[in-house]
Amino acid sequence: MHKLFSRANVPEFLQNRRLRGIAIMTAGLAILGIVLSFLLNWIFGIVILVLVGIGMLIVFNTMAEIGADTAQYISDLSYRIQQGEQESLIRMPPGVMILGTSNQVEWLNPYLQRYFDDQNVLGRSLNTVDAELAKLVATTKPETLTTVKWRDYRFSMYVQPDFHAVYLYDITHYQLIQEQYDDEKIAIGQIFLDNYDEITQSMTDQDISNLRNYVTNELSSWVQQFDMYLKQLDDDHYFILAYAKSLAAIEADKFKILDTIRESTSKQNFPLTLSIGIAYGDPNLNKLADQAQSNLDLALGRGGDQVVVKAADQEARYYGGKTNPMEKRTRVRARMISQALQELMNESDQIFVQGHTQPDMDSLGACLGIRRIAKMNNKTCWIVLDKEMVHSDVQRLLDNLQDYPDIAAAIISPETAMEKATDQSMLIMVDHSKPSITIAPELYHRMENRVMILDHHRRGEEFPENPLLVYIEPYASSTCELITEMFEYQSQEGEPINKVEATAMLTGIFVDTKHFSLRTGTRTFDAASYLRSAGADAIEMQQYMKENVDSYLQRNHLIELVEFVNEDMALVAGEEDQTYDPVTAAQAADDLLNMSGVDASFVITRRDDGRVGISARSLGQINVQLTMEAMGGGGHLSNAATQIADKSVAEVKQQLLDILNHADDPETADQ
Repeated sequence: MHKLFSRANVPEFLQNRRLRGIAIMTAGLAILGIVLSFLLNWIFGIVILVLVGIGMLIVFNTMAEIGADTAQYISDLSYRIQQGEQESLIRMPPGVMILGTSNQVEWLNPYLQRYFDDQNVLGRSLNTVDAELAKLVATTKPETLTTVKWRDYRFSMYVQPDFHAVYLYDITHYQLIQEQYDDEKIAIGQIFLDNYDEITQSMTDQDISNLRNYVTNELSSWVQQFDMYLKQLDDDHYFILAYAKSLAAIEADKFKILDTIRESTSKQNFPLTLSIGIAYGDPNLNKLADQAQSNLDLALGRGGDQVVVKAADQEARYYGGKTNPMEKRTRVRARMISQALQELMNESDQIFVQGHTQPDMDSLGACLGIRRIAKMNNKTCWIVLDKEMVHSDVQRLLDNLQDYPDIAAAIISPETAMEKATDQSMLIMVDHSKPSITIAPELYHRMENRVMILDHHRRGEEFPENPLLVYIEPYASSTCELITEMFEYQSQEGEPINKVEATAMLTGIFVDTKHFSLRTGTRTFDAASYLRSAGADAIEMQQYMKENVDSYLQRNHLIELVEFVNEDMALVAGEEDQTYDPVTAAQAADDLLNMSGVDASFVITRRDDGRVGISARSLGQINVQLTMEAMGGGGHLSNAATQIADKSVAEVKQQLLDILNHADDPETADQ
């Protein structure tokens, strides 16, 4: 009985839930019709019974046929789907590979097999079959579509660790199109001969023609070597057009054209240097040309003899800069800047001048010089200074200024300056061009549209956007030297420079040139001579430069911690829990250069503000500026520094060592 009512004996269509429902409903209605027919008349009921029986037989037979046809359709469809899945898995363009738990190849479709040629890979370890592919599979982030290079192909790879499956889609064709597109992006550059005018002043016409032809021939050979276009715009100005592929090639070559022309012309006793600015990455040619000019300005602002390669909104890459800037032979630029400064002062209701944080004698001396120029033009000038953040030599000068009430009254705090500033005031930033290291950042932002820059440091990427006037001369020994040259071009009706101002400015020159031993040219001595004749007191200078006993002992202690890197570089790292004055660290770095065999020195110390500072010095053969720029700082080729927050002395030391050891020559470490 149990077998009689088993599921196997139930008609197939009744096993379908929907058909079973229709059958039950139909049977129920038929039974109800038969019952009602017999209640009305038994003969009529028999007739209905027969008709219903025939109808039910037809309905049930039809439903059985429908159920059978549906089952057959589903079976055929399932087979076709399964077969389609298998065929697509075997024949579809993406390569599919199934790996075992031990990384052996369990299965791969024929599409992927052709990349292994006739090699039998099934059952073998993927590391044995192809170590390169095994490494790609192991290093690819799971369940992330990643573009990889395998052999001579480019693939989009997708790894499913749960199923031990690897999917590879060949995108070589599209990748080559993308690479061609990237390689053929336009780069625009400008080449400028830094000191062409100065060199050709004393040359004959024939020598000038020979020099011009030599430079043009060398540049033409250079651009032909790298498939670029060159157009001469002026005697000392060229335009270059290149593809991104060519730009990558000349960057890999480190722009050796700079060394070629400089060394060849030096042998003829007229050393000529180049500055190049190159821009790329923008489809708008006008913006690209503007960026190229900006990059050239940056190269010139850093002293010339170098290349700046930069795209908009990206960090610049520097090449060259191996030589100290050459002193100019003309005072025309100094006169023009002096006259422009006079006009800007006359257009302003008052002048504010400020140096960098932790001001030194050059910074404060320059402030005093600008104030004197303002007085010569009958303008009010305020010196913005944070008296809580000064070194001992600056403090001695401030103490002496108490004997000059008018000067002492002109020295105000950043807060007072903010109260006095108006829309018609002008701010002059001396001895620095980075807004981030200025004494009063709030005052700079208040007056950022009326700012003038006077500096002798190489220009960096951080720079005011729209300065009224920029006078940056990296060839100069100090900012005081630049300002001293302006005095003779100012109105002589006002009171001339006095003794304390001349002494402060001469001290600034003396300190920055390390007693006239570094970065000193003929104009440096001309400026010193002018200040001496204006009353600068040598005895007073010695008083300013005296150091206290604690500073002297700290400096000697730092020197005792010296260790050597690459044989010709001295490195000092102070204690983590000991703070040092930045001037003391700088003096220790200077003293290390006096040691035999030391061409560069780096002193790392914890500062009072909690940051870690590095003072870097060199004799000129090693470009410490590039090393410090790689760590967020800057300065000169032979004198640079940086300050780093939120790091220990040991971490900063390791970061510096990584940069110094990045290449054989540390000056290329950031390239």
